Amino acid sequence: MRIGIDLGGTKIEGIAMNAAGKIIARHRLPTPQGEYDVTLQALAAVVDALVEKEPSASGAPIGIGMPGAVSPQTGLVKNANSVCLIGKPLENDLTSLLKRPVRLANDADCFALSEAVDGAGRGSRSVFGVILGTGVGGGFVCDNNLVSGPNAIAGEWGHIQLPWMTPEELPGTKCYCGKHGCVETWLSGPGFNANNDLSLTNEEVSAHNYLSAHTPEQIEINRALDLYHDRLARGLATIINIIDPDVIVLGGGMSNIQSLYSQVPTLWGAHVFSDQVVTRLVQNHHGDSSGVRGAAWLWSADEARAVSLERANG
Repeated sequence: MRIGIDLGGTKIEGIAMNAAGKIIARHRLPTPQGEYDVTLQALAAVVDALVEKEPSASGAPIGIGMPGAVSPQTGLVKNANSVCLIGKPLENDLTSLLKRPVRLANDADCFALSEAVDGAGRGSRSVFGVILGTGVGGGFVCDNNLVSGPNAIAGEWGHIQLPWMTPEELPGTKCYCGKHGCVETWLSGPGFNANNDLSLTNEEVSAHNYLSAHTPEQIEINRALDLYHDRLARGLATIINIIDPDVIVLGGGMSNIQSLYSQVPTLWGAHVFSDQVVTRLVQNHHGDSSGVRGAAWLWSADEARAVSLERANG
């Protein structure tokens, strides 16, 4: 048994999952806003609720997906959208509070791991998971093992500049990271809206629903969608050139635009340094549950069993 928790901006979702990947129990709470200590207590409350629903999870190790990463150098949280977490020893504090082993990973990494282990990338040796939502993130999994890197930023393609920018695209919108033209500013839901002046709300779900409902006669929307196809193809071509994954799995609200899966692979070959491209582009299998499932998969079956036995033996 494993416990997985997705620490999101608005909700905390936890699951107890068995070795076969079946979710046995689930619990959700609103995410406290701007209060670190209260967030710790909310995470503990989710764990307690899961154990109450499924007592066999009482000795299970815990994996947590979060918006950000833990610095390997300091052990403190960095690059988090939830700013109350930045600079905090979240992993150490949770291990002490919950009195059991805890592992943290970026939420996009958890998405990639979930889809690699038993999702849309199952059976592939190398999987790159992409989040196209309110932001743009990514994670890389090889042989069902998450690749994090010495700086804990593997897969952060959202903060490279959009490749092969045209004169009309230069210098690109300023990103919150301080740079201009980051992939995130073009391919996120809000980025799509801002670059095409479609007068949508600032949520990616509005953008993808709007695009999915358009008709072939709506010329301006077709043009915007063609540009999105092209920009996504350029961004993913760079990923293929660097790590050459077997499969790329898309998640997030914008991944629901079905034309991406037919159009983008016809475009990325112009930018990939190969005579042909056999990398597959697929939609996620587990949907909104990918992140929390990936958090649970941060522990292998053998590791989870060892932790449970250790706790049972005192």
